[in-house]
Amino acid sequence: MPTNRSSLMDTLQVLPTPTAPTNTQALLQADNLHKSFVLHHQGGVQLPVLEGVSLTVNPGECVALQGPSGSGKSTFMRSLYANYRIDSGSIWVKHQGQWVDLPQLEAHKLIEVRQHTLGYVSQFLRVIPRVPAVEVAAEPLMELGIDREEANVKVRNLFSRLNLPERLWELSPTTFSGGEKQRVNIARAFSVDYPILLLDEPTSALDAANRDVVMQLIEERKAQGCAMVGIFHDDEVRERVCDGTLTFGQP
Repeated sequence: MPTNRSSLMDTLQVLPTPTAPTNTQALLQADNLHKSFVLHHQGGVQLPVLEGVSLTVNPGECVALQGPSGSGKSTFMRSLYANYRIDSGSIWVKHQGQWVDLPQLEAHKLIEVRQHTLGYVSQFLRVIPRVPAVEVAAEPLMELGIDREEANVKVRNLFSRLNLPERLWELSPTTFSGGEKQRVNIARAFSVDYPILLLDEPTSALDAANRDVVMQLIEERKAQGCAMVGIFHDDEVRERVCDGTLTFGQP
């Protein structure tokens, strides 16, 4: 039976081609993000979390995500790193001088962007049994082709600044405390000079002294032109390092 091509085309959703930002200064731009979750155990009900959220971050800026628990901050952060696939919108990242739209990238290109351009400090460290903390933190540098010894030296310097006891450096983080794991995670991200950093509660498990070190690291990286987006539940940290806020509404 012949296919009515006109009728077939009418049923297809034609999506507009994303247009790259015209802001030549920005390093990160999220445009009109929408994201819903399907509650399969509740009859397939759709729960909208992000509804038209936009953000632009320039070099040397740190933007804080604010709002009550469940308002979408973490969903937005994970979407910026492409851990979550958005329903619609664009996430533009300035990667090696060119704009790329993360939701449109193939897997190998996304990995390249994460290796070179887009760093992420999550709340949780991926712990690998029997792999020393120094190697866990040095992994991103070595993936860039940095010599192992050079990478380890850079990580050890960060461990020293973060007051991670030297006796732990050659041990697996499997049995580390929450604060010790967080410092390994911070060293892992700050060892690479990413142009863009996403910070998901980077000081949540730290004491006052180490919280101050992390604030210093953030300030130093901002001075180098890094663009940052962060979730900071600590008012002191947010007020000291952030230049603006993006506020999320009630859940």
